[in-house]
Amino acid sequence: MKNRKSKNEITAIALSGGIDSLMAAHRLKEEGHSLIGLHFITGYEHTTPKQIRAVAAQLDMPVHIIDCSHIFQTQVVDYFVRTYFEGMTPNPCLVCNPLIKFTALWEKAADLGATKLATGHYARAEKGANGRMSLLKGVDPEKDQSYFLAFLTQDQLKRALFPIGDITKEKIREKARKLGLKAADTESQDVCFIRETSCGEFLTRQAPVENRPGPIVDTKGNFIGEHQGLHLFTRGQRRGINCPATEPYYVTRLDLDSNRLIVGTRDDLLSPGCTVEGINWIIPPPKKEPIEASVRVRYRTEGASAQIIPQQKGKALITFDTPQMAVTPGQGAVFYDGDLVLGAGWIRTV
Repeated sequence: MKNRKSKNEITAIALSGGIDSLMAAHRLKEEGHSLIGLHFITGYEHTTPKQIRAVAAQLDMPVHIIDCSHIFQTQVVDYFVRTYFEGMTPNPCLVCNPLIKFTALWEKAADLGATKLATGHYARAEKGANGRMSLLKGVDPEKDQSYFLAFLTQDQLKRALFPIGDITKEKIREKARKLGLKAADTESQDVCFIRETSCGEFLTRQAPVENRPGPIVDTKGNFIGEHQGLHLFTRGQRRGINCPATEPYYVTRLDLDSNRLIVGTRDDLLSPGCTVEGINWIIPPPKKEPIEASVRVRYRTEGASAQIIPQQKGKALITFDTPQMAVTPGQGAVFYDGDLVLGAGWIRTV
C-alpha cells in the first residue's frame, strides 16, 4: 500500500464488525495512519455497540457509533420495498454505498476531522496524473466488490481508501489468525437487513398490503395457474411458480397493469440488450460514439462483451455480443475495461 499519512491527518474507517473492515484498519495502522473507527447503526444489525467497541479495542482504536437508522430506512429499505412493488428488482448495496457510507457517514467523519474514509471493500482506487480517480477491481476475483462501488462519484472516490483491495480474502483470514484478531460478526448477507425471514415476508411487513392474486400465463398468453402477489417474484425466478410442466418455468415478465405473471422457458430469458439510465461515468463521459466494454448485469455474473451506445439525459443502449440470461430491470449494469470500472447505470428495459 502507498497510503502513509502524516500523523496530523485523521483517517476514518467504517467498521462493520466483520474481519474485512478490521483487517483494513490493521493495514492502515501499519502504514502509520491516525485512525478513528465509525460504526453506523441501520436498525437491522445483530452486532451491538459493545461488540464493535471490543473489535476496535484490539487495535487500540477509538470508535464512534453513528445512528443512521432513519436515513438507512428512507434511502435504502424504502427504496428496496418500493422497487419490488414497481415490478423491478432492487440492489440495496448499490444505493447504500454512495448515499450512506460515502455521504452520511462521510459527513460524520469530516466533522471528526477525517480527510479520508476507508472501508473493507475488495476494490482499488487510484489517482491519475490528471487528478482524476480510477476505480478498479480487487485483485481477488472471487471477492472483487468493485461492482458495488460503481455509483461513487469522483469526489467520493477522492476521499475513499480500500486498504485490502490488493490482497486476497484467503490471505486476509490467514493474517488475522496469525495476529489473533477476531471479528464480531459473520460474513455479510446478500441483503444485510433481511435475516431469518423470506424476502416476501419482509416486504409484507414493511408495506402491509393485501396480497393481490392474479393469473400466471405463458409467453403465448395461455392461463396456467395463479400467483399470490407480483411482489413475490423477480425476472429469472424459478421457485414459487408451482405450475407442473415438462420443463421448468421461469419468470420472464411482471405485467403490473393486468397483474399477470408471465413465465416461459429458460431460453425465453435470453436478452440481446437492454436500456440503462441514471448513468454514473467514472471515466470522462463518452460523447455519442459507441464504446466497447464488458458489462456485468448483476454482482454474481461474469462480464459480457457489449457495445454501449450513449443517448441523451444519462441514458444508454447496451447491445450484447451474445444474448444474456435474465437481464433484470432495477439491477445495476456495471461497465468494465479489463479491471477498470468505466461507469454504471440502472437497467430499465430489456
